[in-house]
Amino acid sequence: MVDYPPEPWVLHGRACVTTWLVPASALPALPVPPLVVGGRAVVGTAFVEYAPPGMAYRELLAAVLVRRLGVSITHIWVDSEASRAGGRELWGIPKEMAAFPTRFDAETADGPIASVSCSPGRAGLRLPAGASTWQFLGGGVARTPLRATARVTPARVTWDIRPDGPLGWLAPHRPAASVGVSGLRLRFGPRRR
Repeated sequence: MVDYPPEPWVLHGRACVTTWLVPASALPALPVPPLVVGGRAVVGTAFVEYAPPGMAYRELLAAVLVRRLGVSITHIWVDSEASRAGGRELWGIPKEMAAFPTRFDAETADGPIASVSCSPGRAGLRLPAGASTWQFLGGGVARTPLRATARVTPARVTWDIRPDGPLGWLAPHRPAASVGVSGLRLRFGPRRR
């Protein structure tokens, strides 16, 4: 058994975030309906690097915007066993292990998942955000609130996604918008029972 911190988790870090407009028919299974406009759903992808105070680890994730003011995380990889175990057991987040050879590269034993080049601009705003994640957990659906503040800056981003990999369903599509995130403070949980 792997030890992990009790909820809520308070994490600090930085990220590169991209949104995509994807046909709803291409989405993986979700616990709640996606927000769909004109047959397309909004998918967000992010490379995140967390540092003390709080847990220190890296992650790559894909999440779908859902109708219930939040997201459902469909794919996520981390380089921390504690993060993997806690995310799965507390909130139903389907975390898997991966290696991050550089800040914006992720790979498993099966090969590369994705990499990104991210060049944030200089001007940005410090913004608050609040939402929930909606995940399958224990035969039901878990809702976990999150609150964040961060400095958000427009960014030039190029994604390289392995077409036959687990995020291959995004590869045929072009990113819609990207931002660099710095000074991130994220409070995740506790799960609503």
